[in-house]
Amino acid sequence: MHIAMEGFLFALDSLRSNKLRTFLSLLGITIGIFAIITVFTITDSLNRNIRSSIASLGENVVFVQKWPWAFGGDYPWWKYMNRPIVSVKEAEELKHRLRLAEAVCFNASGAWPVRFKGNAVENTEVVMIGKDYDKVRTFEIGDGRYLSEGELSSGKAVCVIGSNIAENLFESVDPIGREVTVGNRRLRVVGVFAPEGTSIVGNSTDDQLICPVNLARNIVDLRKERFNPSILVKAREGISNDELKGEIAGAMRSIRRITPSQEENFALNETNLLTQGFEGLFVIIALAGWIIGGFSILVGGFGIANIMFVTVKERTSQIGIQKALGARNSFILLQFLSESVLLSLSGGMLGLAIIFMGAWVTGKFIDFDIALRWNNIGLGLGISFVIGVISGLFPSLMAARLDPVEAMRK
Repeated sequence: MHIAMEGFLFALDSLRSNKLRTFLSLLGITIGIFAIITVFTITDSLNRNIRSSIASLGENVVFVQKWPWAFGGDYPWWKYMNRPIVSVKEAEELKHRLRLAEAVCFNASGAWPVRFKGNAVENTEVVMIGKDYDKVRTFEIGDGRYLSEGELSSGKAVCVIGSNIAENLFESVDPIGREVTVGNRRLRVVGVFAPEGTSIVGNSTDDQLICPVNLARNIVDLRKERFNPSILVKAREGISNDELKGEIAGAMRSIRRITPSQEENFALNETNLLTQGFEGLFVIIALAGWIIGGFSILVGGFGIANIMFVTVKERTSQIGIQKALGARNSFILLQFLSESVLLSLSGGMLGLAIIFMGAWVTGKFIDFDIALRWNNIGLGLGISFVIGVISGLFPSLMAARLDPVEAMRK
């Protein structure tokens, strides 16, 4: 503790006497730590937000659709184009055939204006859902209630709206029990979703309106691809997605009368395909952060090493006196090494402080959770510590090996 304190006092003295030189050296460490930890903070925040958004779709849910989410090999695009889209009837067939599924739900979506008196929300995402939607999609009702099973079965003209829609349409009026116009159809609002915030994958309920698919199928032609029809299948507890996919594939081949020699004309998608796609991007971003920050840290490390060489030269006679009074080589070594580490840590902490302030300010202006986590703080301080040790090791050794008699003469 005494050595570290003495090193700290010497460091402060060096900062006061060589302000510009010290500032320029610490700037390299600050920029380097700022670049690396900023990249990791942003990628961690993106990763966390993406995983949270994808998790709301259901981690153990398989999406039966026309198009795959990931294309592989040399599969011709026109084969995908010629595939039939999934239908409500197929969803009902799957519900009766599947034994490993807890829930099977058909849904489709389109964009229509939603109006209430003089207010309107253009291009609202209208999600047309079947039974079990609440079992495959995670959400909370903030006001009112969810659609009842009877309303979903009979196709009643009811809906649940997102928090942003409620705010824009009704302002200070209670939306529950009011009627909104969706396209040319009037629907009664029975519930409002709790606010979710921005979703990276675009599935936030804040700007959605859901209504029974049995209502929508009598108004629009759900056999059109523009409505992006899907069948969502959730596995029973203890059943893996691979097991579920195997059963779905067999059932769909039977429903569509696909012979063993024919290729499947449907896609079975999982949320982990989205996660894997983003992980590759995160690796590239992290690598870029290390490269950019690494050069800055390298420059800062040379700057600190230069400061320490100059410091050793300026304090040569002082080192000689210390040795004459009985100071050991290890004491001199640790004295200068601690000074180097403290200088480097100062630059690192300054970089982390800038990131923290930037994350706080950014959070005030955008609806996106950016937070400086403890693992990134530890990484930044750890890098600073290592750079301080490496930069100060050779100058410290040089100071420790000085001959006391020769040193006092200088």
